[in-house]
Amino acid sequence: MKNFSASIVLGGLLVSCSMHTPADAQQATISGELDRTTLPIKAPIRPKYSELDVRDATAPPRFDVTAPKGAPNVIIVMIDDMGFGASESFGGPISMPTFDRLSNGGLRYNRFHTTALCAPTRMALLTGYNHHSNNMGVITETATTFPGYTGVRPQSITPLAEVLRQNGYNTGQFGKSHEVPPWEISNNGPMDRWPAHSGFEKFYGFLGGETNQWSPLIYDGVTLIETPKDPDYHFTTDMTDQAISWVQTQQALQPDKPFFMYYAPGATHAPHHAPKEWIDKYKGKFDQGWDQVRAETVARQKKLGIIPATTELAPKPKDIKDWETLSAEEKKMFARQMEVYAGFASHTDNEVGRLVSAIEELGEIDNTIIIYIAGDNGASAEGQMNGMYNEMTYFNGVQETVQEMLAHYDEWGSPSTYPHFSAGWAVAMDAPFTWTKQVGSDFGGTRNGMVIHWPNGIKSKGEIRSQFGHVIDIAPTVYEISNIPSPNTVNGIAQDPIEGTSLVYSFNEKSAEEKHTVQYFEMFGNRAIYENGWMARTIHRLPWLPTPLQTLQEDAWNLYNTSEDFSLAKDLASDNPEKLEAMKALFMTEAEKYHVLPIDDRLLIRTNAAAVGRPTVLGDRTSVTYVEGMRGMGVDIFIDLRNVGYSITADVEVDANGNGVIVCQGGRFGGLTLYVKDGKPAFGYNYLGLTSTEIIAKQAMKVGRHTIVYNFAYEGGGPGKGGVGTLSVDGTKVAEGRIDKTQPGIFSVDDLADVGMDEGTWIMDYGASDKFSGKIHKITIEQKK
Repeated sequence: MKNFSASIVLGGLLVSCSMHTPADAQQATISGELDRTTLPIKAPIRPKYSELDVRDATAPPRFDVTAPKGAPNVIIVMIDDMGFGASESFGGPISMPTFDRLSNGGLRYNRFHTTALCAPTRMALLTGYNHHSNNMGVITETATTFPGYTGVRPQSITPLAEVLRQNGYNTGQFGKSHEVPPWEISNNGPMDRWPAHSGFEKFYGFLGGETNQWSPLIYDGVTLIETPKDPDYHFTTDMTDQAISWVQTQQALQPDKPFFMYYAPGATHAPHHAPKEWIDKYKGKFDQGWDQVRAETVARQKKLGIIPATTELAPKPKDIKDWETLSAEEKKMFARQMEVYAGFASHTDNEVGRLVSAIEELGEIDNTIIIYIAGDNGASAEGQMNGMYNEMTYFNGVQETVQEMLAHYDEWGSPSTYPHFSAGWAVAMDAPFTWTKQVGSDFGGTRNGMVIHWPNGIKSKGEIRSQFGHVIDIAPTVYEISNIPSPNTVNGIAQDPIEGTSLVYSFNEKSAEEKHTVQYFEMFGNRAIYENGWMARTIHRLPWLPTPLQTLQEDAWNLYNTSEDFSLAKDLASDNPEKLEAMKALFMTEAEKYHVLPIDDRLLIRTNAAAVGRPTVLGDRTSVTYVEGMRGMGVDIFIDLRNVGYSITADVEVDANGNGVIVCQGGRFGGLTLYVKDGKPAFGYNYLGLTSTEIIAKQAMKVGRHTIVYNFAYEGGGPGKGGVGTLSVDGTKVAEGRIDKTQPGIFSVDDLADVGMDEGTWIMDYGASDKFSGKIHKITIEQKK
C-alpha cells in the first residue's frame, strides 16, 4: 500500500502529494515559497514507512534548495588602494579599458564610499554591516578586546557568501582576504573566519594585507601551496586563471546554478609589482609632477561630468611639497614610482578584462551583475614623503633616501624590489580631495569610483549616479536582485538587522531620491558624520604620522554642505555653529549604536598583542618546539625573535648532499635563517635586503644525525641592536660572527616562518634548492631575555 504523499516546495517549484505529518514538517515553506529567512533552510521531516517492500511504497521528492528563479550571477571586483581620481573613467591619468567598457555599458557612481582602510572595508562589503558592527574597526593586526575592534566577526552577522551558498549559489573568492585574525592563520586554526569556512566553496589567494606579486604566499582552500615555478609568473594573472577555470567548470557542471564570485587582487596595494611592458607604457607620462596631475584630473572630471563644474580643487596637505621645489633627482625618482603604480593598475584592469571576456564566451554576461569598485579606500600615503624601494623599511623605522632609491631606478617594480610610492602621488590619485587612505573623515580616504554593469537589469547605459552610497550597501543590493532576504536566524542565532541600503532603486531612475541618508565614518580617531548632504568632520591623525595631532577632546570640527561643495573645500563651521553641534551630537549617537566608542587613536602600541590583550598562539611561552613541514607561520604564530637573545637547537640528520634550510623567518627583504650549505652548518641574517651576514662553519658535517645549535647573544640597549652569533655542532663550537644591527620590527608581511624550506623569496643564497635534503626531527627555539 502506498501511503506517502506530501506538499514540498523546491526552490519555487511545487511538488504535490498528501500525507499526515506534523505541522512543523512544513517549515520549509512560507506562502508557497522556501523560508529563506532562517538558515540553514529546514528540510521536511523524514516520513516513516510500514511497507516491507520498496516496490509497495512511493518515494518522496528529493529536497533541494535552489536559488530563486531568475537570480543573476554576481561578480564583485574590489581593487586595493586606488583613489577616486586614479582611473580614466573618473578623470584620472591611468588607462583602465575594462573599467571604461563596463561603465559605458552600465553606471558610474560618483558618491560611493568605503571606510578608509582595507580590512574594515572588505568586511563591510562582504556582510552589509558597518565595520565596527563587524568588530573590524581597524585592521586585524591592531585588534584589541573592545567591542567593535576585536577583529572577530560576531555570530550575529553572517557573510553574504554564506547566505548565497545556503540559498543555492556556487561561491568562489580569488585574491586577497584580510578578514582572518592573524592569530588564526595556521594549520591549527580555528578556521571559522577563513574564506573557505565563511561561505566560499572555492578560495584561491592570500591571507593578510598584502603579498609579493612575484612570490606570493598562496592558499588553495585552507592548504598552503607552492608558488608556480614560472619565470613570467605574476599573482594577478595566476588568480585570474584560477577564477576563469572555476567559473568555466561551474558552468560546465551546474549551468542552472547562479554563481557568486569575489575577485579581489592585491593590486594596487604595495608592493607595486608589474610586468615591465606595462610599466613602460607610462614612461615619461608623469614628469609634470603631482601638482599638475591633480589639476589635469580635476579638469577631466568636470568635462566628464564626474564632478560638478563648480567644484574647487581642495587644498593639498601642507606636508606635501610643491613639485616645482623638488630637486632633479627627486623628480626623476618620484615620477618613476608613479609609472610603476600606473602600470600595476593597468595590468590589473587587463586581467579583469580577461575574466569579463570569459564570462562573455560562456554566454553569461547579460545575466551577470558586475560590481567593479576601484579601491577599498583612497590611494595610500603610507609610502611617506619619499616612497621606498623596500616597504619593510617603513615597518622598521628606517628612512630611505632618494639617492638610495635611485640605485634601484631601473628595477623598480621588479622582483628585486618591494616598492611604494611617495605620499604626493597618493594625494594626486585622490583628486579632487585633500586627504588619503586612513583618513576616514575626508572623501579622499573614503570616496571610491564604482561601476555597476548588468544588461538584464539596468536599462541605462553610460550614465552617472550621484546618490550617496556606502560599501555596506553592496550586500543588500545583491540580496534584492537575487530575491534572497538577509536572514533573521542562522544556526539558531538571531541576526542583527542589515545596516546597508540597497542601490537597486537608483539603477533605472537617475534622479531617484537618495535612500542612504546617514552614515558615520571613523578610522584611528579621524571621524565624520554625513546626513542628507551635510558633512561634519575632524582631522585627528595624518596618515604619515604615528601619533595624533591632538587629543580627541581637543579636535576641531569642520562643516560642509556636500550638495554644493563636492570636494570639501569650504568649511562652514563658523557660519553655522548650531548645525555643527547637531551633527557632532548625531555622530555620538551613531558611534554608540555601532560600537565605535570608545575611540582608540593609538597606533604603535596596538601592534603589540600583549599590550592590548589580543591573543597570540604562543601566549607567554618563551620556548617552542617545531617539526618538519610547518610553514607559513606569521608573527602571531612563530616565536618572537625581535630585540632579544635566543637559541635555536636543531635535531637533524644530514645526508650526503647536505643542503637546505632547517628553519627560517622572512625573505629577500629581511629575515634570518639556519641552514646547511655544502654540508656546512650556517646562519644568515638579512637586514632589510640592504646587508647580510653569514656565519658558517669551515668544515662539512659527517653524514648522520647531529645537534646543531645557534645562539644569539643580544647586546641590548634598545630595539634593533646587534649581537654575537655562535654555531655549534654536537657541543663543539664551529663558527662565530657579529651581527651589527637587527630589525626591530617585522621581517615581512608575507614571507613568513618555515621549517625545512624557505617559502617565497630567499633570505640567503642556498644554492640549487632551499629544501632541506636530510631529515629534521625537531627544532627548539628559546628566547633569552
